[in-house]
Amino acid sequence: MSGQIHHFEYGVITPVLSYALSVLGSVLALTCAVRAREADSTGRRARWIAGASIALGGTAIWTMHFIAMLGFGVEGTTIRYGVPLTVVSLVLAIVSVGIGLSLVGFGRANFVKILGGGLFTGVGVAAMHYTGMAGMQLDGTIRYDPVPVVLSVLIAVVAAIVALWLSVRVRGGWAIAGSALIMGVAVNGMHFTGMTAMRVELHSETVRHTGVTSGTLLVPIVVGVIVGVIGLVYAMLSAPSDEDRAALAYIESRRNAGAAPGPGPADGAGPAPAGPPAGRGRRGVIAAGDAFAPQPPRAPTPGGSGFHGFEPRKKT
Repeated sequence: MSGQIHHFEYGVITPVLSYALSVLGSVLALTCAVRAREADSTGRRARWIAGASIALGGTAIWTMHFIAMLGFGVEGTTIRYGVPLTVVSLVLAIVSVGIGLSLVGFGRANFVKILGGGLFTGVGVAAMHYTGMAGMQLDGTIRYDPVPVVLSVLIAVVAAIVALWLSVRVRGGWAIAGSALIMGVAVNGMHFTGMTAMRVELHSETVRHTGVTSGTLLVPIVVGVIVGVIGLVYAMLSAPSDEDRAALAYIESRRNAGAAPGPGPADGAGPAPAGPPAGRGRRGVIAAGDAFAPQPPRAPTPGGSGFHGFEPRKKT
């Protein structure tokens, strides 16, 4: 007997949340990709690429997949998830994205690298999706229609090629935000296309499954996403971008220019500053700049009173 499948048991809540997570992860991944291009060493570039892989593969793709699965249900059976295959699907998402980003992130990016990296990453993302679906445990047999499966893989490959191209081309906040919105549509489109291929044939007997419920997995996933997002944001704020460094260099140059002393007459950069105005003394006109200079005392004339210009009166 075929089981009735429901993709939106909680209404629009799960698709909206899954899309928001895919956009958030894409924004973080593209920002990390920009920092990777600006990195001045191989080690720093590798760290930024690793951050982009976690953001895109872990948050934008895998976490989006799991949140969307919260709204998935089959009438007549409960659904549990096997932890080993669920963890494998997470690793597949991060590693496949990391390899694709590394292909275009090191050395000169070209069309062949983007195409090859997108093909590998897209197949890896599709493998993540169907590995996670294989980890589902229910009282039935899961089958897939081949046409939607092939279409979902093609969507994953095209989306991965576009994502890798954006990772080496996009710069600036508005461009990153717009690209993330498009990437979110592609990621969700791949997921729900793959889900339409699914068919469930229910068993007549109920089997006791050893997996965990989606609610049990939800808490560690939410905690992991929060920690990962905070860590990436902190790393971005701690490491200045090229624009930040250029602004700091400009401010420093302006500060140094304001603090430097002006050129003096010995530098030949201009005339000496004007001195005080010319004055008039007992010797007549004094040259400019000497008006306030101390004058040497004049020796008194012999037998005089010490006042120049007057002779003492002789006694008669």
